[in-house]
Amino acid sequence: MVHKKLMEARVKLLHTKLKKSGQNKFAGYYYFELGDFIPEIQLIFNELGLCGVVSYDAAYATLTITDISDGTCIVITSPMAGAELKGAHPIQNLGAVETYQRRYLWMTAMEIVENDVIDASPQKEPAKEVKAEPKVEPPKRVKGDVLPPQYVDKDPGWTIHITGEGEPYKKVLTEATKLKLFFAKNDEDVRKMFQINRKLYDAAKAEDPAFYEELLELFTETKKKFTQD
Repeated sequence: MVHKKLMEARVKLLHTKLKKSGQNKFAGYYYFELGDFIPEIQLIFNELGLCGVVSYDAAYATLTITDISDGTCIVITSPMAGAELKGAHPIQNLGAVETYQRRYLWMTAMEIVENDVIDASPQKEPAKEVKAEPKVEPPKRVKGDVLPPQYVDKDPGWTIHITGEGEPYKKVLTEATKLKLFFAKNDEDVRKMFQINRKLYDAAKAEDPAFYEELLELFTETKKKFTQD
């Protein structure tokens, strides 16, 4: 019965008017926070006779949804990840991790979908399909910009492919961001680069908000160049 009731709960949630209260002001998109949907879910679960309990261990966060009438249950898990908020105590870092995990577990269980960040931006006419060019000339809009010789006449694309941790990783991510932004020709390129690598920047925000703000400043400085030209 638990599967049938969970499906009914999902359908009931579809008919509620959930509002996104979270906002990323730089990228211009809104997202769901826990308080946007948990109250509605609890009311629906109470009506249908379901109970959801979140638990944690060193490896996984778990959401167990139980049908209180027959004891059948559904278990949803998510791998645990660390957070290192600058200036925060260990217990505060733990709280940040648990909050993120609860949000993702409930969104998975209830099939809550967030639109791509592009839906928060002004709609533009679809761009005409353009064949990829083998070479991209470095921008000449800012005097003093120097591009490393190995990247001249090469289009790096927008995706950043890096792994690692700690200060060396932050340094590489910073330099990779600068390099990608060097090839941006307009505000749309800047926005696209951020969106494509959003997972990297969201992870940086969770681990070190101050570092995340430094990355955002790189995007802001690049956008200013276009307004000055």
